Amino acid sequence: MKQTASFSENNPVWIAQFDSTMLLVKMLALCDSVPVYIVNSNQQVLYWSLGMEKLTGLQKVDVVGKSCSQEFAITDNDNNREQFVKIARTDGNKIEVKKVVQILQNKEGVIAGGIVLLAVLSELVAFGLLPNAVDEISKPDSASQNFHGILSRSPAMRDVFQNIANAAETEATVLVRGESGAGKELVAKAIHDLSARHGAPFLAINCAALSSNLLESELFGHVRGAFTGAIKDHSGLFQRAHGGTLFLDEVAELPLELQAKLLRVIQERNYIPVGGDRSIDVDVRIVAATHRSLREEVKSGRFREDLMYRLRVVPIFIPPLRERREDISLLIWHFIQQHNTANFRKIEKIEPQAMRVLLDYLWPGNIRELHNVVEYAFAVGRGATLRLSELPPEFREAHIANLQIRQSVQLSAEEETAAIRQALEQSKGIVTKAAHLLGMSRATFWRKRKLYGL
Repeated sequence: MKQTASFSENNPVWIAQFDSTMLLVKMLALCDSVPVYIVNSNQQVLYWSLGMEKLTGLQKVDVVGKSCSQEFAITDNDNNREQFVKIARTDGNKIEVKKVVQILQNKEGVIAGGIVLLAVLSELVAFGLLPNAVDEISKPDSASQNFHGILSRSPAMRDVFQNIANAAETEATVLVRGESGAGKELVAKAIHDLSARHGAPFLAINCAALSSNLLESELFGHVRGAFTGAIKDHSGLFQRAHGGTLFLDEVAELPLELQAKLLRVIQERNYIPVGGDRSIDVDVRIVAATHRSLREEVKSGRFREDLMYRLRVVPIFIPPLRERREDISLLIWHFIQQHNTANFRKIEKIEPQAMRVLLDYLWPGNIRELHNVVEYAFAVGRGATLRLSELPPEFREAHIANLQIRQSVQLSAEEETAAIRQALEQSKGIVTKAAHLLGMSRATFWRKRKLYGL
C-alpha cells in the first residue's frame, strides 16, 4: 500500500480525501452499532465503531490513532474480497467472522486506507444466509456453547458458569434467582452433576404446584394413618434424595408453616414425617430457586428472614434471555435440530424476516417461551424454511405487546433506538401514534428521537 499523509479521526481532512465523501460520512453516522473500522495506509486506526467495541472488547480510546494488530490490517489485495477469519476478543475467546474490505482512494487515485465490515458468522447462519454452515456453527455440544446442559455463548453467562463450578465443589446451599423459563432447574442439575453427590439422586419439586398439606407430605413423607387416605407409610423427597440433591423450585411460594420445618432440616439435618413421632436423619444438599426477591418477601412478612439467610449462602443470578441476545439463534437452532430428529418436518433455514423478528423479540417467557415458539412453527408449518407466517400471532401482528414489554425493563441506548425505529415503522411515521405505542408523551418521544438522531 502506498504511503500518504497521516490522518486523525478528530480531523475531518482525511474524510474529504475520499471520492465518496458524503456516503462515508452518512455511513459513519448510521452504522456505529455495526462492527466497522477504518485504517489509513499506515495501518493506523482512524475509526472504531461501537459495534467493534462490543465485538472485540477493544475500546475506541485504546485503538484510534494507533497501529492496528495484524488481524485487522488490510492490503490492496483485500479489495472487494470476502474472507472468513477468526478474531480474538480481549477475554481470550475467538469469534468467527466474515470480513469485507473496501479500499479507499483519495482524489488523485492513491490508496489512502480502507474500510472494513465484520459480520459475525453465527448471525449470518441465523438469518439463513449461510444455511450450509448451520450444523457446524450451531452444534450444541461444542465446549464453548454447552455447559453441562446449559446452552450459551453469551459473555453474560460466563460468571454464572464459574459460580456453578465453584459452588459445586462445596456443600453450601445455593439459591438460584431468575425469571420464569430462564433455566433455573438446569443450573441446579449442573451443580449436582459437578458435585461429589453426582452418583446419588437429584430430585425436584415446584413449591407452587401443590397445596400446603400435599406439599408437606411430598417433602417430608407421612406415616400410615396420619390422615384420611394414608393407608401406608410414604417416603418423602428428603428421604428419597438422601445423599444427593433436592431442588426446591419457586421456594418463595412455600407456606410459612413449612418454612419452619425446612429451616429445621437445614439446621438439624433431621425431620419428623407427617403424623410421625420420631425424627429421621437425612443428608441432602438443597438448591432452591425463585423468580422473586426473597428480601422483598421478608419485608412483606411472607418469608422467614432466618430461612432466607440459610438458603442464599451462594446466590446465583441467571440473566434473562433479552440480556444475552447471542444465545437466541443458538437456542432456536438447538430446538429446531431436536424437532428435526422426529422426521415429521426438517427445517434447514429460517426466512430472514422471521429471524429478524425472533431476534428483536424480548422473550418475557425466556427459553421456555422460545422452545414453545419453535414447537408451534413445526406444528403449523411445512417445508424446509421456517417462515414469518409460521410464528405465533403475536409475532406477526403489530408487536404492540413487545413494545409495552420494553417499557418494563432498563434499555440500553441501542435497544431504545431500535424500539423508537420500530414504533415509527409500525405507525407509518405518525409521531403521536409511535409515542403512544412506547407509552411516552409526544414531547418525550421527540426529545429521545433528537437525542438518537432519528
